[in-house]
Amino acid sequence: MFGEGQEDLINMAAHFSFTSESVTEGHPDKLADQVSDAILDELLANDPNARVALETLLTRGLAVVAGELTTSRYVEIADIVRRTINSVGYNRTEYGIDGDTAGVMLAIQAQSADIAQGVDGTSADEQGAGDQGMMFGFACDESEELMPLPIMVAHRLTRQYAEIRRSKPGLGLRPDGKSQVTIEYIEGRPTRILTVVMAAQHDDGIDENAVRDTVAREIIRPVLADVKGVESDGCAILVNQTGRFVLGGPQADTGVTGRKIIVDTYGGYARHGGGAFSGKDPSKVDRSAAYTARYIAKNVVKAGLASKCEIQLAYAIGRAEPVGVFVDTFGTGTVSDERITERLMDRAVVDLRPRSMIERLNLLKPEAVKYLNTAKNGHFGNPAFPWEAVDLAPSLA
Repeated sequence: MFGEGQEDLINMAAHFSFTSESVTEGHPDKLADQVSDAILDELLANDPNARVALETLLTRGLAVVAGELTTSRYVEIADIVRRTINSVGYNRTEYGIDGDTAGVMLAIQAQSADIAQGVDGTSADEQGAGDQGMMFGFACDESEELMPLPIMVAHRLTRQYAEIRRSKPGLGLRPDGKSQVTIEYIEGRPTRILTVVMAAQHDDGIDENAVRDTVAREIIRPVLADVKGVESDGCAILVNQTGRFVLGGPQADTGVTGRKIIVDTYGGYARHGGGAFSGKDPSKVDRSAAYTARYIAKNVVKAGLASKCEIQLAYAIGRAEPVGVFVDTFGTGTVSDERITERLMDRAVVDLRPRSMIERLNLLKPEAVKYLNTAKNGHFGNPAFPWEAVDLAPSLA
């Protein structure tokens, strides 16, 4: 029997609404992520052993790239910066930043030798983690991607925005934008899309009602019609609630690498570790262990061991083995969390040392991973990424 008031609390926990957001490729923070990852791609293609931790700051007419870099091969970083800015659509002076004419400042130094001595080993036993920290991975059965549904719908909206903006320039949409999705849950399952919020940058002189009609017709309604398993009839659609969104991108808001980590992961539905991803080579466990944790969590769900799973991996700088492995299936497991944890601690099933994670997920192979693509619509849920594979599920099952 439930105690007094306890049953009401359980019912409240099962009936709630949850909101996640995404941002377009032209959002200044997300553009900064893309610049950092485009540089990383070029560096790793020329030198797979490069040690990279670069951050980008974007403001009106200026890009600043700073951080640490150790490599045996030179690349023209300024050219990569300008090319990436242009590729997103910031190619006119009136947009406040133009890839062809933007100033590019570099403030880059070599990786600390104190760090390098712990992470430059030539074997799995010798290569330690590049820093201490904890990383989380998550999966659930709410969507075909085994991701929380709110963030996946939000990403679909921003992806659709970019596609429509590029394919139909006559509509007058500009690169910057955001989406936000609120979904109602009943008995812990997503049932209805309650609200969609979008901000859409547009050319000057376009009537605000015309922009709202365009966004609803070309972007929101096609995406909602394709979402399976939930209702969207009667969904509230809110577009450009201030009425005008002409000034955008780095002209209106400074962009910095790593400021959209909740957009990058699970939309706030699951926990997040302390580090961002973009601009970091995979020797940094902020990136490689977060990808591995997602890989494991997804395979746990795919194997039928749980309908919801969160994995935490924790490391100490210079040590190869994790100092902590934590599994939480939120009461949905078909076996105990302890049993799953024991399985994950078996190196024959999954090796959690940095070099082994890098090799298993092909994180240093440009043909397998283009990091620039991770910086656009989230790092998880895209079946093209190696950490989204489910080849581990048979071993776990």
